[in-house]
Amino acid sequence: MYELIQLTDRTYYIKTPTNVGVIRTSPNEVCLIDSGRNEDEARLTYERIREKDWKVAAIYNTHSHADHIGGSHYIQQVTGCKVYLTPTEIDLALHPCLEPSLLYGAYPPRDLRNWYIMADKCDLDYLTDDRLPPGLTMFRLPGHVFHMVGFRTEDGVVFLADAIMGQKTLERHPITFLYDTGSYLETLRMIKKMDGDIYVPSHAEALKDIATLAQLNIDKLKEVADRIVEFCEEPLTFEEILQKLVLFYHLRLNFLQYAIIGSTVRSYLAWLKDIGRLEVDYEDGRMQWKAL
Repeated sequence: MYELIQLTDRTYYIKTPTNVGVIRTSPNEVCLIDSGRNEDEARLTYERIREKDWKVAAIYNTHSHADHIGGSHYIQQVTGCKVYLTPTEIDLALHPCLEPSLLYGAYPPRDLRNWYIMADKCDLDYLTDDRLPPGLTMFRLPGHVFHMVGFRTEDGVVFLADAIMGQKTLERHPITFLYDTGSYLETLRMIKKMDGDIYVPSHAEALKDIATLAQLNIDKLKEVADRIVEFCEEPLTFEEILQKLVLFYHLRLNFLQYAIIGSTVRSYLAWLKDIGRLEVDYEDGRMQWKAL
C-alpha cells in the first residue's frame, strides 16, 4: 500500500484505498489525479512524490467525494499547487454539508458529518479542458455523481475514477453508491467498448482488459435491479425493499451504510419506475412500490 507503481514512461499511480494517479508533465514536475481520503493518506502519497524529487503542479480531481479530494487540502498547503474540480462538483466541495444532506435527504445527523463524507476545504478552480497539461484529456463519466470525469494520457493510460468497481469490491459491496442508475449503466457500456492500453479504477488494481470487468459491473447492476422487481411482486414500502436487499446480500448496516445503500436503492427505484418496471401506489398513509 502507498507504493508508486509505474505504468508507462510518464504515468504512474500510488496504490491507496483510493488510487492516486501521477503523471509526469516535465522531468521534475507532476500532476495528480485525485488526492486520497484525508491528510494522513496525503502525507504518505506526498512522501512517494518527494522521494523522486518531483514537484506537484496541480491536482485534477475526478469528483467531489471525500475519499477522492480529502487529501487535496494538505498537498496544496505544502506545495502551493492548483486544485481543480468540475462544475457542480466544485459547489459540493466548497459546501461540504451538501454531501451528507443529499445522502440523508435533510440536514444530516452528526453520524454523517465526518471526514469520511465531508472533506477539508481548499482553494479550488474550475476544471476545464484548457486547464489540462498537454497530452492529458478529460471525458464525462455520468451516473456515480453529478459530474464525474475520467482522464486519458497520451501514452494510453485511462483513469476511470468510480465508474467501475473491482471484482472484490462487488463481492463485498454488491450495492455500490449510485446517483443516476440509468446513466451509470450507459457509462459502463461505454467503458466496455473503450480503447486504451491500461485502465486505472479508483478502487481496484490497474488492468489491461476492461471489457470483462465492465460486464461484471453491468451484470451486478442488472441483478440488483431484477431482485428489486422480484421483491415488488407484492407491494412494498421503501424500508421493506431495503430490508429484503440487506438480508439477501448479507449486508451490515450502520448509520453511514444505511444512508449510502438507502440513497442508492432510491436511485434504482426511480430508474425502474422511469423505464416502466415499477409503479407506485398509496395505501394507509404509505407509498408502496409494485412490479408491472
